[in-house]
Amino acid sequence: MPGREVLPSTLRRSPEKAQRTWEKTHDSAVETYGEGERAHRTAFAAVKHEFEKVGDHWEPKGRKGPSDQQAAGGGPTRRAPTAGGVDANASKEHLMGVARELDVPGRSSMTKPELVKAIQKANDRQTRKARGG
Repeated sequence: MPGREVLPSTLRRSPEKAQRTWEKTHDSAVETYGEGERAHRTAFAAVKHEFEKVGDHWEPKGRKGPSDQQAAGGGPTRRAPTAGGVDANASKEHLMGVARELDVPGRSSMTKPELVKAIQKANDRQTRKARGG
């Protein structure tokens, strides 16, 4: 199934480049692995290399590179938890800015790992809301 037809809603609300990245990677992964979860994970990994999830959509990161430990050393056999699109490798200052944009309460006293989790929760809430849930 072509990537455009199964494009996740968070990417439909994102820049065209993020959509193209997901579609091209998804379609290539389908040729290699077949349609399914592995093709989708591969496509999201490509998106996370250049974009981060902010609220209910993806925005360009200031730099290219892995977004969390799973992305940095992942692979098909390693299943570590991901940061759900949050750029966990970004500076604390950057994460504070994202938390401010998402109006995360208590952000000023949070550690970097706490900010990542709080941003992830705020992203999930906004995505559910955007989907009508």
